[in-house]
Amino acid sequence: MAFHIHPLERKWLYAASAAIAIFIGSILLTALFGGIHPPGHMEIIDSARLHLDGEFMEDKLGVRTEPDGSVHVTLVAARYGFFPRQIELPAGTPITFRIASADVLHGMHAPMTNLSTMIVPGYVSTVTTAFPKPGEYPMLCNEFCGMGHDHMWSKMTVVSKETWTAAHPPAGR
Repeated sequence: MAFHIHPLERKWLYAASAAIAIFIGSILLTALFGGIHPPGHMEIIDSARLHLDGEFMEDKLGVRTEPDGSVHVTLVAARYGFFPRQIELPAGTPITFRIASADVLHGMHAPMTNLSTMIVPGYVSTVTTAFPKPGEYPMLCNEFCGMGHDHMWSKMTVVSKETWTAAHPPAGR
């Protein structure tokens, strides 16, 4: 039995195949040459014990400046807020955020910046970014996490490098 494809259907089949090939090719090129890759080296953490020991203890949360001048932020996302609620950061400096969830799936997004990540219970989310100019930035949860989700926010205040250096000398100096 002979198989017959109408010429118009054949053209659409070629067009669809070409579109799929272009999409897959663009994903591969972006992954290879743009340095985009899936997350690896995932850190596992016990969400139920976050507050008891380690870097996510309540007294260790917040912003710290390392001796080399790098800035690290340790946050906990929990119903319904990011803790600490307010942080101050320097402008134009790479900042590494380490965030863990104490309960359910959360997301962190700072509008008008490239800061956005998913915070999965049992894992540590690590993101590095920089804020080019001083100002106040809200930090919002972008994953529905329960009835109080719309109240889950915190505030980042970004100050100039000069103001930051004067107020926060690096640790160990």
